[in-house]
Amino acid sequence: MTTLVRALALAVLLAPPSSAHAAPAASDTTALQFHGFRAGARLDEIEGVLRQFEGARLRCDRAKADRRVTECRAVVQLAGLGGPVDLWVSAVDSVASVITLSGDGSGGQVDRWRRSIERRYGSVGAKVQGSQWMMQWVRQGRMLRLTWRTDRNEKPVSVSLVDGRVLDAWGRDRTRAARKPS
Repeated sequence: MTTLVRALALAVLLAPPSSAHAAPAASDTTALQFHGFRAGARLDEIEGVLRQFEGARLRCDRAKADRRVTECRAVVQLAGLGGPVDLWVSAVDSVASVITLSGDGSGGQVDRWRRSIERRYGSVGAKVQGSQWMMQWVRQGRMLRLTWRTDRNEKPVSVSLVDGRVLDAWGRDRTRAARKPS
């Protein structure tokens, strides 16, 4: 899990700035969110969002290497999401640093998710690497990334929400702890 969190944080830092300018968005763009989920939310807020989904329940485990880190999972069913969606949350001190929602892409899920995000945050250019496509929005240290694949008849899709401030604070704390003399 720690490797994934670090990889996502590194991807945020190393991602080239988009050459396309975002089109004006019609609504608030400061707090990046997707269907009520937002990076930087406390776990109890995420559980509140899950209450609107029938049968969705957050199951969490503490990381063995760093007890401040919690990994949580749920399966979410909502017509607006286009079918069952897997939810994964990595939280530091009960604050979501990375949230990923992933679906199988069936029934036009990719297009539905993309339209929903673009209505709220504006249009950005898609980047392509092999069979993987990606669109990314960044606001005030937070990132929302829509990713999908086109290598099969299915288009697996995911939305990742990353709070760089939470990850940065966690990284600084880990560095300080490693430097302390025993």
